[in-house]
Amino acid sequence: MLFFDLLKLSLRMFKARTMRTLLTILGMSIGIAAIMFLVSFGYGLQRTLLQKITTSDALITLDVTVGKEDGPEKLDQAAIETLQSIPNVSEVVPVLELPGQGKFDTITLDISTVSSDASIFKSEGLRLEEGRLFTRGETDTMVITQAVARVFDTSAEAMIGKKVALTLFQADKTGADSQGKTFSPRNVYTITGVIQGEENTAYLPLDSLSGFPLVSYSKLKVKSLSTETLDQVHREVESRGFIASSISETVDQANKVFRAVQIVLMVFGMIALIVSAIGMFNTMTIALLERTEEIGIMKAIGASRGSISLMFVMESTLMGFLGSLGGVILGFFEGEVLNLLINLIATRFGGEAVDLFYSPLWFIMTVIIFGAFVGFMTGVFPARKASHIDALEALRYK
Repeated sequence: MLFFDLLKLSLRMFKARTMRTLLTILGMSIGIAAIMFLVSFGYGLQRTLLQKITTSDALITLDVTVGKEDGPEKLDQAAIETLQSIPNVSEVVPVLELPGQGKFDTITLDISTVSSDASIFKSEGLRLEEGRLFTRGETDTMVITQAVARVFDTSAEAMIGKKVALTLFQADKTGADSQGKTFSPRNVYTITGVIQGEENTAYLPLDSLSGFPLVSYSKLKVKSLSTETLDQVHREVESRGFIASSISETVDQANKVFRAVQIVLMVFGMIALIVSAIGMFNTMTIALLERTEEIGIMKAIGASRGSISLMFVMESTLMGFLGSLGGVILGFFEGEVLNLLINLIATRFGGEAVDLFYSPLWFIMTVIIFGAFVGFMTGVFPARKASHIDALEALRYK
């Protein structure tokens, strides 16, 4: 028999048993939608988290501190020159972290300060919400986090242009904060930008702390030339007695955790798919019993075993394909509706809208192909049984 003749025979199920066929396809769609929904949720959480904590510069930057007994005692200009001499290091950025108090108009607020070069924003993956970041050479500008704006119960935009007078508290030799040792920068700072952040933190140009009795920086940001050279730079830094850590290590650990989460979610989705596959197998078995006499007639007029098997396999594969296609669409809309509801609640309570569902194209194509394969497998046994039916017994079957 010709291929298109077999295809027409397979498509008869939509006319002869319309409701049963549609319900079988719907059951398959629900199983595929469960996989699509759960795994997309896992991918969405992973992408949202990594977008929050990483940028391209942050992935190739090391945080360098002291701590080893046989290592350097402090992070000073000599330490910067030592690290700058390491091959494949493109930049070393000093960072000074100090507690302090900021006077905003008539209100005084305890605030953490981070003093560094303008490149600190890229190396730490900080994202601008309003205004602009300070640039190299500026000594009277400041960037604050969203948390500071929320303390004043005002918008980030309204904080732009406000004047802030700072008092910084120095640390003693043990690293403890000392309220008795204070330093007041000569400049009054102007807020030029607001970045994302959940802590009360202000970012200052390091050059604005003229006259500060600096002994050691809090940490150094060491930027490598590329991700390929990061491990080599990491080893070189630690070989010189420093302690180095990278956000890429955190990202690797997070990816491992999310892969495990995605597998667990996929297992739950597979349970629903197995139930759907059993329903499809039941449908194909019933179709075999209903068409036994028809199979006998086909064999009597010369239809081969292969043609009869192919007819049943095409029918089940087509139902599996349509079921998986419907499941992808259903799973996508389920995710969009739930994401919309979550974002409505989040924005209503002052949170930020995020996309919690994400489906890579390769995953969508894999799900569709997998659904068609499941349909194919559920039709193999009925097809094999149909092809081995004796023509005379089939014609006598009632």
